[in-house]
Amino acid sequence: MSHVCHLFVAVPSHCSDAVCEYLHALSRLGHGIKKMMIAQTSRPVSGPPARPTRVWSSIESTDWWERVVMREFQPSDWLEKFRMTKETFFLLCGKLKPRLSRQDTRLRPALPLEKRVAVALWRLASNVEYRTISALFGVGRSTVCKCVRDVCHAIVLLLRPLYLRPPSEQELEDAARLFSTRWGFPHCVGALASLHVPIIAPSSNTHSYWNSRGWLSVVTQGAVNGLGQFWDVCAGFPGSTEHSAILQNSTLWARGCDGFLLHEPPLDFMGRPLGFLMLGDAGYPLKSWLLKSFPESGALSDAQRVFNRRLERARSVADEAFLRLRARWQCLLKRNDCRMDVVPTMILACCVLHNVCEVHGDEFEERWEEAVRTEESPQPADEVSPAADDRDGEEVRALFCEYFLQQETQQRTLAC
Repeated sequence: MSHVCHLFVAVPSHCSDAVCEYLHALSRLGHGIKKMMIAQTSRPVSGPPARPTRVWSSIESTDWWERVVMREFQPSDWLEKFRMTKETFFLLCGKLKPRLSRQDTRLRPALPLEKRVAVALWRLASNVEYRTISALFGVGRSTVCKCVRDVCHAIVLLLRPLYLRPPSEQELEDAARLFSTRWGFPHCVGALASLHVPIIAPSSNTHSYWNSRGWLSVVTQGAVNGLGQFWDVCAGFPGSTEHSAILQNSTLWARGCDGFLLHEPPLDFMGRPLGFLMLGDAGYPLKSWLLKSFPESGALSDAQRVFNRRLERARSVADEAFLRLRARWQCLLKRNDCRMDVVPTMILACCVLHNVCEVHGDEFEERWEEAVRTEESPQPADEVSPAADDRDGEEVRALFCEYFLQQETQQRTLAC
């Protein structure tokens, strides 16, 4: 490092042994860049203060990975810094090996696959600057950038077909059963929601990236099952794009219109054959396979109010999934300064990683959500779709109004 200053680094009493040792070493080195790393390496944990630890007399930058992470990181450290368990991390590395493995050259040894994945996950989880990660892992800034790009591409290429794909016919039936029992909405197999990711100003067509909240973003559409896992994601649209336009330019729209959600033989609902369907917000068009709530601006009947309440309850699983996604992978929460051609792939990779963590049961820390609640760029509000509602969609929605009202009437009768 060319910029050197003499610092006193206060070591928090609540940090883990591995982190405390590293902070002691940083105080001896006195590199100015290490100031920014303290926030990334000190972590509040419950329990008594850590015992006094020995001080490393010297430390090479590569030691952070080779000695601290690989040898001394505790399970809580892996979860905090990489957002997954050590076991899931190495499972991920194994699945990415066909795409990311490199051979040593005569000039230099190849960067270990595990270290490349760790560099990328650190960036996705924290969104800290490349120079901070560069100093932390002892690699060049251009190497950090390449690791992030290569790992995200590999995740999308190799893991998306395994962890984020359209459900099979049996999986659709299972999803409908789950939405009915857990969320009280029969025939539903997925909920739609959107996410705006802050970006720096693109080099062209900047005006189309300003969203309704007045900040630059790219918007992503996601379909979520009853477990809060994504099964369809369409990423990278300019922030001003309407929800209906995103949907109509997605493969999900093509599948829906081509009968992907139909069931053979047709299922009976209120005396009428009905396939599977999805739930969306006010920004989506009403279809026989995509329902949305009634506008609150008008005078609603009891049946319509009940329908709105039941739909929003079931659709909340998608909002919760996007909340957990941003809390776990905070490159989607803070302004992303990557090139525009990388951002959509990064978003897709984070959605895949979300599913990986959920499928393998990796713990989600509720305190991560605090960063989402205090974000500087609140998500734009849902806007009413300009697309015309479908008559078949209105008929299906009316059936559900009748169904839910009957249910509530029966429940009130039993309560009396």
